[in-house]
Amino acid sequence: MATTQILITGAAGFVGRHLARALAAAYPDATLLTHALDVRDAAAVSGVIRTVVPDSCIHLAAISTIAAAQADEDQAWQVNLHGTLNLARAILRHAPKCQLIYASTADIYGASFGSRTALDENALLAPMNPYSATKAAADIALGSMAATRGFRVVRLRPVNHTGPGQTSQYVVAEFARQVACIAAGSQPSILRVGNLDPERDFLDVRDVCAAFVACVARRDDLRPGEIINLASGEARRIGDILNDLQALAGIAAEVQVENARRRATDVPIARVDATHARNALGWTPTIPWKRTLQDVLDDWRERLDCTSQRD
Repeated sequence: MATTQILITGAAGFVGRHLARALAAAYPDATLLTHALDVRDAAAVSGVIRTVVPDSCIHLAAISTIAAAQADEDQAWQVNLHGTLNLARAILRHAPKCQLIYASTADIYGASFGSRTALDENALLAPMNPYSATKAAADIALGSMAATRGFRVVRLRPVNHTGPGQTSQYVVAEFARQVACIAAGSQPSILRVGNLDPERDFLDVRDVCAAFVACVARRDDLRPGEIINLASGEARRIGDILNDLQALAGIAAEVQVENARRRATDVPIARVDATHARNALGWTPTIPWKRTLQDVLDDWRERLDCTSQRD
């Protein structure tokens, strides 16, 4: 593997911390560059790319929750779309041989999940919230740059992913936080939740990071503009995940559904086909779901922040 310089944007975030460990283990001789980079600053981005000339760049930096994007749509567009364009343009200008691996999201399929079939990479993009709209716009823009300028970009579209270290802005981590607090006697035996009926595919963050590592390893085999879904292939009911976490913690709490935690738009079932990931990357998820839940629960037992938090 010829790559010697790997730049990670958003390296301080949840996925970034796991990814840095995975890359260091896979490529101990590579230099991992984890600059605290504001991608909205085009000049700063250009300066970093010009200075370090990375061989691969994994772009994680983003407004990464639906709630945050809805709270400040302008910032979501500035970071998720324009920040991505700043990075891509800088790479094309100063490091044209660099491979950009873009952390897109399966959420950009949005309303297309209404078909209830497992969607492959050819499915229509139909985002249903500001977060997925901004990510879809960047995804499309990068694809155009690949088609017209030969830009070496890979667009990974993972489903929801969780694991130790995730904040309670995400559903599995928030469930685990409340369950851990109830088990410790630090919170009344009431779980405050949103809609429990939707079915979603979840991955362990460490499996997602393995796909990023595989993209670096196969950089010369992936065509410019490649799109790759990442999914387990199993849609899980959100309420069943809550039940499983309670069983792992040995509690049986009252469940209260709060309208404030419900989303204005939500498809009942989201299924994703990740066949192409197996073919292009040799990737399949390997971490059992029960282990993922146990690790998330154990992580919250250690952190045990029982202050009230909401999505």
